[in-house]
Amino acid sequence: RRVLSDHEWSIWEQHQQPVRFLAKRFAVKEAAAKALGTGIRNGLAFNQFEVYNDELGKPKLRLWGEAKLLAERMGVSAIHVTLADERHYACATVIVES
Repeated sequence: RRVLSDHEWSIWEQHQQPVRFLAKRFAVKEAAAKALGTGIRNGLAFNQFEVYNDELGKPKLRLWGEAKLLAERMGVSAIHVTLADERHYACATVIVES
């Protein structure tokens, strides 16, 4: 549970392709931590970033704990997520607006 939030964990447990699911979540969280300027350190943890999908399936990001506080201190007003995967690879881009 170091990488997934509780909600993501419940989805992962039933997912038909759990390795791909985890790889995509990891890619988004790593990109988000770097977009906030720190990476995973200084109190940030992967499970403070939660990836979910809106009603159209678009990936979105919810922040918790220190990640949320850091985003608030930075004046982040919007977070944009793109995600792609192909066979053995997953990549993500996260852009934060302030």
